[in-house]
Amino acid sequence: MSSTTSLILIGVAVLFILGIKFLSSPKTARQGNLVAAAGMLVGLIILCNRDGSNVWSHGWSFNYTLIVIATIIGLIIGAIGAYSVKMTAMPQMVALFNGLGGGAAALVASLEFIKNAHPVEIAGIALPVTHETSAAFTIPMLFATLIGSLSFSGSIIAYLKLEGKFEKPMTFPGQNILNGLIGLVIIGLAGWLTFNATGGNAITAFIVMAGLALFFGVAMVMPIGGADMPVVISLLNSFTGLAVAADGFAINNTAMIVAGTLVGSSGTLLTLLMCKAMNRPVSNVLFGAFGSSGSAQAGAAGVVGTVKPIQADEVALLLAYAQRVVVVPGYGMAVAQAQHSVRELTEELGKRGVEVQFAIHPVAGRMPGHMNVLLAEANVPYDQLIEMEQINPSMDRVDVCLVIGANDVVNPAAREDKSSPIYGMPIIDADHCKTCIVMKRSMAAGFAGIENHLFYKDNTRMLFGDAKASLNGLVAAVKAS
Repeated sequence: MSSTTSLILIGVAVLFILGIKFLSSPKTARQGNLVAAAGMLVGLIILCNRDGSNVWSHGWSFNYTLIVIATIIGLIIGAIGAYSVKMTAMPQMVALFNGLGGGAAALVASLEFIKNAHPVEIAGIALPVTHETSAAFTIPMLFATLIGSLSFSGSIIAYLKLEGKFEKPMTFPGQNILNGLIGLVIIGLAGWLTFNATGGNAITAFIVMAGLALFFGVAMVMPIGGADMPVVISLLNSFTGLAVAADGFAINNTAMIVAGTLVGSSGTLLTLLMCKAMNRPVSNVLFGAFGSSGSAQAGAAGVVGTVKPIQADEVALLLAYAQRVVVVPGYGMAVAQAQHSVRELTEELGKRGVEVQFAIHPVAGRMPGHMNVLLAEANVPYDQLIEMEQINPSMDRVDVCLVIGANDVVNPAAREDKSSPIYGMPIIDADHCKTCIVMKRSMAAGFAGIENHLFYKDNTRMLFGDAKASLNGLVAAVKAS
C-alpha cells in the first residue's frame, strides 16, 4: 500500500469519527451524516485491493463499472426511502437497512470463503484463489458470515415486529435450551472449518453453518417483546459493524476495518446505555421475553383508582395559567405526526410567559433518539429537551405535565409494583407533578403490554382522542383564553 493511499485512508477514518461525533447532537446530526458519507465516498474511490493497489494503478475494469452501477442504484433507493418513508416508520427503515448491511457482509465473507475452499467458475471463468486457507483468513470469514447472517435475519424479524406483524413475543418451553444447542452446533462447525477449509465437505459444512446462523437470528429475536426493539436494533447494528470489520481484516481493506469497528463499538455502547436506562441486563432483554401476556397480567395487578377524563378547554386553561409545563413525548405523538402541533402549542405558551420543557426518556419511541429526531424535525429548540435524569428531581415543581402518547416510560409501576416486568426501570416521574394530563386514543396498554398505574392517579386526567387533533384544539383554546 502506497504512503499516499495510507494517508488518504487515515483521513477517511477521521471523517468517520467526526461523523459519529456530530451525530451525538441533533444540532449537528445532518452535518455528521454528510461528513461520514463523504468519508465513505472517498474510501469507495480508493477501492483498496488485497495487494494494496487501487483502481488507478490497475486501470478501469468491468468490476468497477458494476461498483458504480450498484452505487447509483443504492443512492436512488436511499433517496426514495429518505423522502417517502414517514417518520413513524423510520425505526423500521433503520432495522431493514441494518439487516441489509449485515447480509452484504455475510455475502462478501461467504464468497471469499467458498472460492478459496474450492475453485469456482462463473460464465466459464475461474475466480482466482487470492488467499491461503490459513486460520488468519478463515476465522474472520467465518465470523463475518455468522454475525452478518444473524444480523440480517434478526433485523428482518425486528422490522416485522415494528410493523406490527408479530405483536407478542413468541415463546415455547425449552426455547433457550434449543437456541443454546443450535449455538453449540454453529460453534462446532466453525471450529471444524477453521482447520478444514478446503474441499466439498468444507463447502457443505459452511452452507449448513450459515443456514443455522440465519435461523438463530430469527430464533433470537422472535421471543423478544416490542418494547425491547430499540435495544435489539442497536445490538444488531453492532453485529453488522463487527461483521464488516471482520471482512476488512480478511480482504485487507482498511476502510472497512475502521468503519466496521466504529459501528460495532458505538452500537455496543448504545446497547449498554439503553439497558442501563431500563435497569435491565442485556441477557434479560435477549432471554426474558419481555412483553408477554403473562407479564401483562402481572403488571395489571394491584392497580387502584379510577380514570378521570378531561375536556380540551379545561386543559387549555390549566396550560395557559401555569408557570411551568413539561411535555413528555412518546410513540403516540409520532403515530399522529403531532410534533409540529406540539411546537405550535409550546410557542403559544411561551408567548404567555410559561416555561416549557420536554422530558426525554432514553428509550421512548421505537429507536434510540426517536423523540429527539421528531422534535428536531419540528424545529423545537434543542435547549428545551431535557434528559430524564436532569428533569426528574424537579418534577414536583411542575404545574402541568403533558404526556403525549408515552406509556411505559411514565408508568409508576416501575417503582410501585414489584411484580411488574418493568419494576426497577428508571422512568420520568410524571406522577409527581401537580396535574398530569395524559393524551391517548384509548386505555390500551403500551408496547410492554402492561397496565399503566399513572392513568389511575388522583392528579391524572385523561384527554382521549387523536393527539394531533387534540393538540390543535388546545392551541385554539389557549389562543382564545
